Parts: sequence; C-alpha cells; structure tokens
Amino acid sequence: MTTLKSKLQEDLNVAIKGRDELRSSTLRLTIAAIQKEEVAGTQKRELSDDEVQKVIAKEAKKRREAADAFAQGGRAESAEREKAEGEILAEYLPKQLSDDELQQIVAQAVEEAKAAGAEGPRAMGQVMKIVNPKVAGLAEGGRVAALVKKLLAG
Repeated sequence: MTTLKSKLQEDLNVAIKGRDELRSSTLRLTIAAIQKEEVAGTQKRELSDDEVQKVIAKEAKKRREAADAFAQGGRAESAEREKAEGEILAEYLPKQLSDDELQQIVAQAVEEAKAAGAEGPRAMGQVMKIVNPKVAGLAEGGRVAALVKKLLAG
C-alpha cells in the first residue's frame, strides 16, 4: 500500500473511532475512488502516491463544483457540507501556489514563448506547455489558463 493511501486509511480509522461523521464519510468516498481507479482497465494495479494524489485532487474539484452548484441553487446547507469535505481533502494535497507565485511562473513562461517567436492569443498552447510541468498539482488548470489568457491579451 502506498504511503498516502495508508495515511488515508489510518486517518479514516481515527475518524471512525472519534465519531467524526464528516471526515469518515469523506475519507471513505475518497478511498473508494482510489480503489475504483486501481481496478479500472484490464488489470488491477497499485497506484503510486502521485496517482493517488491525482484522484484526491479530482475528488476535491468535484466538491468545489458541487458546492458552487448548491450555492447557486439556494441550498446553503449542502454547499457548506461540500466545502467542508473539500477542505478535508485539501489537507492531503500539496499547498496550492499563491496568486503572486503563479503570476511569476506564468509571466516567465510568456516571456519564454515570446522569445521563441510566439505572439498573441495563439501562443496559448506553447505557454501552457511551458507552465504545466512547473505547476502540476500546485495550481488548478482553469486558474492557470485564465492567467495565461490575461497575460497574453494584455
């Protein structure tokens, strides 16, 4: 068992013993998603910590999107629960880049792309190729893409 997956399992046991319903249900769903990913495809396999982290990030994104949908639908209580679940999952992910740090990385990538001859909005693909490896797992793709568009346009 990978270290991140075993940590999730240990934390689930602690949450169950402590009767923390929110944390235990969130961790159960996340572990189930990891197990589902392990048996997807033609052969069962053990996920690496990076792959487990990607599954957790996907689950956290689902929670954020659900919280937004509930908030727009006027279901504040459900939105709060989804946000709380997302915060629990965020504990298992690397710290996200701040806006300033992300701005610096993207600005540097835009300069590199311009030096290579890429100009305007059509340079988006080239800039994203430079930025993505640097921010993988540290910033959400939508946030990165929006900043790249803004810097290329401005």
